[in-house]
Amino acid sequence: MDEDIWRESQSGRTKQDFGPKVNFKKRRVRVGGFCGLPSISQKLVVRMNQEPLLNAFQPVEQCNLDYNPQRGSSIDPHLDDSWLWGERLVTINLLSDTILTMSLDEGCGQFDQRDVSVYVHLSRRSLVVLYGEARHQWKHAIHRRDIHNRRVCSTFRELSAEFLPGGEQADTGSQLLDIASTFHGVPL
Repeated sequence: MDEDIWRESQSGRTKQDFGPKVNFKKRRVRVGGFCGLPSISQKLVVRMNQEPLLNAFQPVEQCNLDYNPQRGSSIDPHLDDSWLWGERLVTINLLSDTILTMSLDEGCGQFDQRDVSVYVHLSRRSLVVLYGEARHQWKHAIHRRDIHNRRVCSTFRELSAEFLPGGEQADTGSQLLDIASTFHGVPL
């Protein structure tokens, strides 16, 4: 990964994006310079597909993030988009252990009387899959206080039903899947 360029991102992170250009507000997707996922990920994607929970997982986006304690790196509590991105978000935590904070805002679900946080220890070289309520109701974050050493992670995203066969944007989805599966990607 370090042979490719890391670009400045938000909250003290740097990133490498392999995926289509997206305007989430206007709900537009452009292939842009997207030429596939990086070649270093091909064996990993094949290996993920061997796990029952990730059977038929076809990522069309990979985002590598570099967190560094000297830069005060973090990511605020958020839900990933569900218009473009599908049911499963897969993150591989590399280089160092950290804590993934999952939070449920007051008024959501069975804990409607107070905010709730759950701290998930992510070991170096571990993989986490967010799906179901964890994907759509619980926000996820990495706090500054939980970055003690350089942390690099790769997050993979699959397409939502709207971009799959039978969906309104199936043609775009098919094009993105074809490009992603070439594994010729360079960071955008």
